[in-house]
Amino acid sequence: MPEDQSSTGGATEVETDTEAGLAFTLEVGRRLRSVRRQHGLSLQQVGKLSGGRWSASTIGAYERGFRVLNLPGLHELAAFYNVPITVLLGKGESPAQTVKTHRVVIDLVALEGAKEAPAIAGYLRHIAHSRGDWNGAVLSIRDSDMWALAALLATDQAALVNDLTVQGVLVSS
Repeated sequence: MPEDQSSTGGATEVETDTEAGLAFTLEVGRRLRSVRRQHGLSLQQVGKLSGGRWSASTIGAYERGFRVLNLPGLHELAAFYNVPITVLLGKGESPAQTVKTHRVVIDLVALEGAKEAPAIAGYLRHIAHSRGDWNGAVLSIRDSDMWALAALLATDQAALVNDLTVQGVLVSS
């Protein structure tokens, strides 16, 4: 009898490992979905914001456990979502604890003179239009919007908030 089988003829260690591996893959997928939803992103938005690195169907397959992520891929997704990889592995904080939701208020008038204005003005107009917010002077944006802006500008949220504060564009956070 091969060494990996039990003496009662039950499941082999390989089968047990496969069951544990499947459970782990499903848990990582659940955590990926949770992080994506905490950021307020659809599968299609992840595909677009990642510059096509991942398609909506690929992310969906990872989240449902139909595809297995390798370690470098998991690391890339953790970086993309700006969460510690341990959150995705289930060894750290829960995704809800890691992804903090708060609002940032941007002075749209001051933004016109800021260096980021051309890059983010269209995005902010889209947010204002979709919310029916025609105030025009300031715009309150969510953390997920800041996350998307940071991704578009190839920076992180903290650096973006700092830069907007230095330029006098940030009203409050």
